[in-house]
Formats: sequence, C-alpha cells, structure tokens
Amino acid sequence: MFITFEGIEGSGKTTQINFLKDFFKEKSIKAVFTKEPGSSKIGGEIRNILLNKNLDLSPYAELFLIFADRSQHVEEIIKPKLSADFLVVSDRYIDSTFAYQGEGRSIGHEEISKIIKKMNLPLPDKTFLLDLPVSEGLKRAKKRAEFDRFESEEIAFHEKVRNAYLKIYEENKIPLQIFRLSGIYSNIYNVLERIRSGNASLIRKENQFFSRIHVEDLSLIHISEPTRPY
Repeated sequence: MFITFEGIEGSGKTTQINFLKDFFKEKSIKAVFTKEPGSSKIGGEIRNILLNKNLDLSPYAELFLIFADRSQHVEEIIKPKLSADFLVVSDRYIDSTFAYQGEGRSIGHEEISKIIKKMNLPLPDKTFLLDLPVSEGLKRAKKRAEFDRFESEEIAFHEKVRNAYLKIYEENKIPLQIFRLSGIYSNIYNVLERIRSGNASLIRKENQFFSRIHVEDLSLIHISEPTRPY
C-alpha cells in the first residue's frame, strides 16, 4: 500500500506521520517513510535548491526540479519498496504539485497532468489531507525554524495552495466521513490514537474515503481514496 500525506505549511503532516511511524513499529508492520522533495541522494541536492529563499526560480524551473526529484524518488525508493511488499508512506507527492506549482505558480492542472501521465507514476492508495487556516499554519511553521523559500511566499500564494488542495477533493466528489477530535499535536490525543482507541466518533460508508477531523485549533484532516483525474 502507498499512503501520502498532504497539506499546507504547518498543517501537522510530520507530526502525524511520526505518530504513524510509532504505531507501525509497535505492530511490527513493514513500512518505509519517505518525503518530497529530498529522499534520494540526488533529491537532497534538489531540495537544497528548491528551499533556498535566496534563489529566484522561474515557475517552470521549480516544476521540473520537483519532477526530477520525484522521478528519482519513485525509481529509487517507492517502486522498489512497494515491490518488496513494504507499506510506503510519503510526506507530499503528486497533489502537492497540483497545489503549489499548478495553482500557486499558475502553471495549470492540465500541464502537470500531462507530465504525470508521461512519467507513468504510481498513484497513492490513500491520501491524508491536513487542512487549517493559512495564518495558523504559518504561525506554527515559524515556531519550528526559519522560513524557507516556499514558507516565505506572500499570504495570497498560500491561500491559492490551500484552495487548490480543497478543490482537488471537492471536484472528485469524494464521499465524507466525519469525526471530531481535540489536541492534534498531543502525544496522548493524536489522531491515530483516538481512532484506534475508539474515542473518535467515526462514520463509515462503503467505498468511501474522505475523512474530516475538526480539532480545537481548526485543523482538518481529509483522508481520500479518490479516482484522480491524472
């Protein structure tokens, strides 16, 4: 199985992935955790360029660097691990490109779809979209480290990215399941623990896969298994 986590800056992807990593270790589940950009050796060099706020990359230069990283990532890590029956969890993947480069950089959905089809990339089995207001996300991101090139963008850019994420799921008419949680960053009340322990109110529907978690800090999580348009 191939699982991806998506979301704007400061949405809590890394936190929830770390909880998931602990859970898989506890259950002896064979899994590999990876990220974009930067999981391969070449990808690490690309990541340094992409996040360097002193560099002025054109939208297409940024896009092709993203896909160069992804190509290496898929061939070196994702495909081999899936073939070896590992559960693969990636922090960012294709949906980030539609949101950040497609909408944020105004390249457009169609252009990116063409590249994805040409590359014949594996699609995730499930995607978790973590959503919260842009101002809150950037506030969180600022606490952890100095802003990188993406985080340093204007609020309008981040709003476009957030709206693009939500649009991807809305346009695919993915059904919803809703459960309410609090304390998304708490070691005790993390999302996965609440679901696992039965303390989350969860609505299940056949063939559905789009979940939304409302928490006290207005963060949302969407779990999708969409029929993607790419």
